[in-house]
Amino acid sequence: MKHSLYLRDVILNSSPPSDSYLHDLPVVKYLEAAGSLTFRSPVTFFVGENGTGKSTLLEAIAVAYGFNAEGGSRNFCFSTNATHSALHRHLTLAKGDHPKDGFFLRAESVYNVATNIDELDEIEAPIPSIKGGYGGVSLHEQSHGESFLIIVQNRFFGQGLYLLDEPEAALSPMRLLSLMMEMKRLVESGSQLIIATHSPMLISFPNAEVFEFSQNGIETVDYQNTTHFQLTKRFLHDPEAFWDTFLTEA
Repeated sequence: MKHSLYLRDVILNSSPPSDSYLHDLPVVKYLEAAGSLTFRSPVTFFVGENGTGKSTLLEAIAVAYGFNAEGGSRNFCFSTNATHSALHRHLTLAKGDHPKDGFFLRAESVYNVATNIDELDEIEAPIPSIKGGYGGVSLHEQSHGESFLIIVQNRFFGQGLYLLDEPEAALSPMRLLSLMMEMKRLVESGSQLIIATHSPMLISFPNAEVFEFSQNGIETVDYQNTTHFQLTKRFLHDPEAFWDTFLTEA
């Protein structure tokens, strides 16, 4: 299927106020200097250390696009605890074609999404049930990882924009491979995925673009040159030698 990117650029249209923590966030500093972040691949990864702003930017993109801050499709409007940042108010999204589907999936709030699905089924009693589109049973009857993967397998229809925040927090290495197979299916059906992750496995997905976030900004890197991949490779190559060196340096 011919690919069209549904999100082409993220543009900073104004700077956060100086008294906001966003003002000093590395990703904001980068956008102030560069003006925008351009997407060129159907699959884009945000990687980097905690505190560099990758999940904050992903969340802001999701909210600016019209997704619920805690996750779900654009039809979800629940709020368990409104803790999302105001960065979305400072962004303009340059869009391509309109996607037929979309979802914002956060590993940390799958429980909240599952609860909202159950509540809607109980209150509105739709026919067919809403949970019918999520495997037919309550996601609360599944493990954290199972419910995460069930959402991808049953609710990500294709030809959509899908934003995933740290899926490895919910998935075992074997289930990560299952997710990557689902990503292949979605790309082949004309989808665009943007994923914030720490997983060196996930970022090896073929032909993906990797943006590495750091205190110095954002740069496009080969996945094998990311800090996450290099550190993991070094550790797995010789764990004993790694620990000897690490503990000596510490």
